Amino acid sequence: MDSLGVDWIGLIRHGESTGNVAREVAESAGHEVIDITERDADVPLSDQGERQGRALGRWFAALPREQWPDLVVCSPYRRAIDTARLTVSGRPRSRVDERLRDRELGVLDLLTSHGVARRHPDERARERRLGKFYYRPPGGESWADVALRLRSLLRDLDGKRVLLFGHELQAFLLRYLLECLPEPDLTAFAHNTVVPNASLTSWRREEGLWVLEREFETDHLVERGVEPTESGDSATRTPEPSAR
Repeated sequence: MDSLGVDWIGLIRHGESTGNVAREVAESAGHEVIDITERDADVPLSDQGERQGRALGRWFAALPREQWPDLVVCSPYRRAIDTARLTVSGRPRSRVDERLRDRELGVLDLLTSHGVARRHPDERARERRLGKFYYRPPGGESWADVALRLRSLLRDLDGKRVLLFGHELQAFLLRYLLECLPEPDLTAFAHNTVVPNASLTSWRREEGLWVLEREFETDHLVERGVEPTESGDSATRTPEPSAR
């Protein structure tokens, strides 16, 4: 994947959201529906997510100027925008881009893995047959659909060092796009991995190739006394019943 003129790309997953907390509670209790009143785009950070965002801001402020991004691109979802605001507000050139939004789940929106199994057993069977990457729930998106959005976004980047604020699935799909990670390897890796909230994943360009520099790094939180959280997003994990 070639992003003309870009030397470094980083992705920060948003801080812990109230939706992440509600999902964990619902999955642990065996509920069918996640108790979230807002639309997905309006879900805010939790109190812990706010602390993570402020820790990111202290980390960012301490970076040498040459390590600052010259472009910040953010998902339009509130939890990502608020994380970016706490991290880099008023510093680099910034914009919001809808291509960085989280995956849309259609009829599976707000359902736990238990809820999908009870209410849409045929969709579970379709996902198993098609595979996680190409399965598209009715009214929603597949991982491949989100990858197409990201591919388009990467081609439009106009900075040397670009920092993205987005979602868990995008951390996996950027490995697919930048490192050319094969689809079976990508889905197997994602099945057993959670991208921590407020973590940083980054790549640098070396001789025309993208090289993974940091993978889901949370040292910037720990060093500032803030606990990382590993709350999986429904957009990454539904409808797989055994996923974390």
